Amino acid sequence: MPAERPAIVDIHQDEVLTGEAVALDVQPVGFFLRALGVIIDMLLGFALLLLFALGAGWLVSNGALDGAVVPILTIVMLVLVMVVIPTVVETAGHGRSLGRLAVGARIVRTDGGAAGFRQAFIRALTGVFELWFTLGAVAALVGAFTPRSQRLGDLLAGTYSERTRTPRLPDPGMGIPPVLAEWAGVADVARLPEPLSRRLAQFARSATSMAPTARARTAASLARETAEYVSPVPAVDPETFLIGVVALRRGRELRALQLETARVDALTAPVSAPPRGFPQR
Repeated sequence: MPAERPAIVDIHQDEVLTGEAVALDVQPVGFFLRALGVIIDMLLGFALLLLFALGAGWLVSNGALDGAVVPILTIVMLVLVMVVIPTVVETAGHGRSLGRLAVGARIVRTDGGAAGFRQAFIRALTGVFELWFTLGAVAALVGAFTPRSQRLGDLLAGTYSERTRTPRLPDPGMGIPPVLAEWAGVADVARLPEPLSRRLAQFARSATSMAPTARARTAASLARETAEYVSPVPAVDPETFLIGVVALRRGRELRALQLETARVDALTAPVSAPPRGFPQR
C-alpha cells in the first residue's frame, strides 16, 4: 500500500505556521509607521545625550569634573544610549519601546514567538551602525526592499515588527431569534459579497427606525439576495431570516477572532522556567 503524500499547506507572506500546523494571519507594521517609531526612539536617545553634554559642560565649567574624564564618560554614555538602554527596554518590554508603543508595534521572532535578550542585543548592536552612524539611512534602504520592512538588525536577529493594534472585535449585537435556534445549529452560510454584507449589517442596525413599508420592502429584497448563500433557507419572514443570518455570521466571526487572538498571545508569551524539583528534558 503506497504511503500517503503529505499535504501541502500554502502559507502566505503575512502568515505564521504554528507547531500545530495552524496558519495565523499576522500583520507586520508598514515602512512609514516603523520609521516613525524609530525616529521617536532616536529622538529620545539624542535628548539623553544632550542632557549629558549640558550636565558635563556645567560640571567642567564649575570645576566639579576633570576635563580629562569627559571623553571616557562620553564613550560610556554613548554605549548606554545606543546599546544598553535599547536592549534592556526591548527585553523588559517584550519587544516594545516608547516609539513602538506610539505606533502600535512590537518586535517578535519570524516564527511569531516573543523576542528575547539575544534578539534585542543583536538589533541594538547592529543599530549602532545602521541607525546612529548613518542616521537611519542603511535601515531605511534595507527596510524598503524587504517584505516586512525588516532592517539589517532584524535580518540578523530573525525578527520583524508586528502590529499590535488589531481590529476591534465586533459587538455582540442581537442574538439569533428563538424560532431559528434549531436552524442555527445546522445552517451553512457561505461567504457573502462585501456590498451585501455591509447592507445586511446596516439593515440590522437601522431596521427599528425605518418606516414599516420601507422596512418590509428592504427586508424582502435583502432576503432574496441572501438566500442564495444560505442552506437550508428557514421558513420564516424575511426580517427574521436576515436577523438570524447576521447574528450567526457575527457569532462565528467573533469566535474566530477570539481564537486567533488567544493563539497569537500564546505564541508571543515568554516561556517560563519549569518549577524546581521537576526533571527537565
